[in-house]
Amino acid sequence: MPEGHSVHRIARQFDRNFVGRAVGACSPQGRFAEGASVISGRTATQVRAVGKQMFLEFDDDLWLRIHLGMYGAWDFAGEILVDPTIASANGRMGQTNQRGTDLDATVAHAAILDDAGENSLTSIGAPRRTRVHVRMSEQTTGLADEGDAWPPAVVGQVRLRLLTDVTCADLRGPTACELRTPDEVAATIAKLGPDPLVDDVAEGEERFTAVVRRKPTPIGLLLMDQTVVSGIGNVYRAELLFRARQNPHTPGRDVPEEVVRDLWRDWVGLLSIGVETGQMMTMSDLDPESYRKAMAHRDDRHWVYHRAGLPCRVCGTAIVVEEAAGRKLYWCPSCQA
Repeated sequence: MPEGHSVHRIARQFDRNFVGRAVGACSPQGRFAEGASVISGRTATQVRAVGKQMFLEFDDDLWLRIHLGMYGAWDFAGEILVDPTIASANGRMGQTNQRGTDLDATVAHAAILDDAGENSLTSIGAPRRTRVHVRMSEQTTGLADEGDAWPPAVVGQVRLRLLTDVTCADLRGPTACELRTPDEVAATIAKLGPDPLVDDVAEGEERFTAVVRRKPTPIGLLLMDQTVVSGIGNVYRAELLFRARQNPHTPGRDVPEEVVRDLWRDWVGLLSIGVETGQMMTMSDLDPESYRKAMAHRDDRHWVYHRAGLPCRVCGTAIVVEEAAGRKLYWCPSCQA
């Protein structure tokens, strides 16, 4: 499932390429044909990302709500103006430490591209075998190859296509794609837990800590509850708990307050790195070569996620995987005892 960093990256793409422009809309798949007809011809006025949901506003107070869910993704084609804070455009990389980030640490060379395309600028969301490729210029603008048909041919089941004169965005496989009023958007956001990139960080910490500390629910489930904290999915959940050396089965109310606060602060840092690099980079204190390897290969940048049966990188104990509320939970039974 795409996690919070992906949705914030998508919102930045829309802010740079669609906001302020007239947008054509259609539903090649047919499942959002009526909604697309309402959008088509309107001007996009603003975009918001909160946790795993994106809200795109059009004139006359019309909002489009998108929740990618397990399988959703946006594919971009044509000319793409790149947000200068996105690492795959400008080569800037943040490194992590055990309790947060050092965003001043940079790698002074071209961006490190993930072998699975996780930090792609042209396809963001659930991993896909087929991607829309766009050639990027030195001016951080993607240009379709000369002679390519415009708009590009529809590939696969596209729920919604949004189109400006030069940029195309295709939405596939979302859990939610619906039109909403301003009041309905506000009500949806009000139900969500704090998002470090939306809410005041200090206030978010207090909200998160207060909720967790009164809940009997295991902390491993609370971190995935979008009403408790926004944006954390299966990968970040496993990695945050390992970095805190916290047993995922401990009831929230029994987790020491300082550990709860450290979890929030660590999430603040990891989310910023995820947005910047496009990758869920959670390894700590790596030398430059190890860092490049980890950024290029998903299996080298996580402590416990997707490492069932492999030795813990710290103590050597076999990493355990179990099912928790229908999702896989990875943890070290020694380091997180």
